[in-house]
Formats: sequence, C-alpha cells, structure tokens
Amino acid sequence: MKSTVWLLGVTLVLAGCGRKSSAASDAGTTAAAPPPAAVDAAPIIYTYDVVSVFPHDRGAFTEGLVYLKGVLFESTGLNGSSTLRKVDLQSGRVLQQVRLSPEYFGEGIAVLGGKIFQLTWKHQKGFVYGLESFEVEREFAYTGEGWALTTDGRSLIMSDGTNQIRFLDPTTFRVTRTISVTRAGLPLAQLNELEWVKGEIFANIWQAQTVARIDPATGRLLGLIDFSGLLTPDDYRRGGVDVLNGIAYDAAGDRLFVTGKKWPKLFEVRVRPR
Repeated sequence: MKSTVWLLGVTLVLAGCGRKSSAASDAGTTAAAPPPAAVDAAPIIYTYDVVSVFPHDRGAFTEGLVYLKGVLFESTGLNGSSTLRKVDLQSGRVLQQVRLSPEYFGEGIAVLGGKIFQLTWKHQKGFVYGLESFEVEREFAYTGEGWALTTDGRSLIMSDGTNQIRFLDPTTFRVTRTISVTRAGLPLAQLNELEWVKGEIFANIWQAQTVARIDPATGRLLGLIDFSGLLTPDDYRRGGVDVLNGIAYDAAGDRLFVTGKKWPKLFEVRVRPR
C-alpha cells in the first residue's frame, strides 16, 4: 500500500525494497549507464531553511504537486479518495476538483501545453485534462506502475518505482529515452514525486525524508536534500501524517515547495549545502 509508517532520519532506499508491489521494468527501452568517473562520487548533502509555511489539507494523500501562476495543482491517491484539484496556496482551500473513479489510485501529475497529465498506480492508464475545465480529454497507456510525473517543457518525465526514469513524447506517449539513477554504482530505487528544477530532476525517495537531485542527461546522483524535521512533534501527536511526498517549483519566483501525504502544512524552503 501507499500508506506507510514514517521513518525518521535520512533513509536511502535501494533496489529490492518493495513499496507497493514490484514495479514492472521499462520493457523495450535502453537505460543510459552513468559515466564511470561519476559512479563512486560522493553526493553533496544539502539541508534547508524554511521561508514560509502554508496550510495543507490533512485529508490530501499527496501524490503529485505542481505550482502554476499562484495556485497549486495537486493529485491525491487512495482508491475511492483519489482526486485532481486546484488549491489556493495561501489558504490551502480547494478551488476546483474532480474525483477519479474508485478503482483508480491517483498518482503523479505534470502540466504541459495547457493540459494536465495524471498517472494512476496499477492500471497502466493516464488521463489528460483541460487545464481550465478539468475535463478528461483523452487517456493514454504505459507499461508498469505509475508513480510520478514532471516535465522539462518538452517531454513528460515519469518514474515507476524502480531506479528508471522515462522520457515520454507528450503526444504519442512513446518512450523516447530512459535513464538509470545510481548511487555508488548501485540502483537508487523508490523514486517517487518528481519535479524539474533549474535543469535537474528532483525526486522524492519514498519512505524517506530525502529528495535526490538527478542529472537528467545521465541519471547521475548530484546530491541529496535532507528534509527531516519539517513537522513538529505536535504535528505527529495529532496523528494521521504519512511520508514526505510533494515537490513543486515556482520558476518565475525561484521558490521551492514541499509537503507530504496528509500533512497539515506545506513549506516554502530554501536549499543549501549542509
């Protein structure tokens, strides 16, 4: 299941550790190997400063997060509770929402070309919505599980729970290339919520308070951001909070936002070396 027990500290989850079910491999594509010189390079460890704190819906099992023109677009999961929603950043109020059919478990989203693209977990099916209407305009298929989605402005970039990240044509949904993310020569799997930030892919590592910074050309691990300590002990005492998951970037304002599944808060953060 996607529901988990919070793990304290910085946890790096490598291949072979199950999260939901074993994610299928990306059949028919070739993974790019990291440059030999980079295999054993120690990643830079980053920490953060909190710039602002915003309210977040405690009922939102966050799977995907996008910032666009002052609002957040959010995908939530769990069968029977999955939604696509537009959320006011300042208040956390849901401005617009569509519910998925109960059989679907909503996953990552991306906004590209005036459309919202949303994955589902196990159905190998995605949906394309009108940005303003929130109406489904078409569906698309992919192999394996759907975990997270982002875009570099040209391609859709998708994770499936392994250490593989696929680049998809947003019209045909054909896989154009695949990268393999490694750390010290080993696959770095459980890559979840993705965000394109200044030419890098930021990837939440599922069940960890850690976000990986990834070179989109090679899959090389550029750094790890330790987001432990965002929530207070009182936030945990109130119960219901789950893992860190949800990254959004405001390119115009150079602002980074993070939250988690059923978290009461969303944070604007500034990343710096530890």
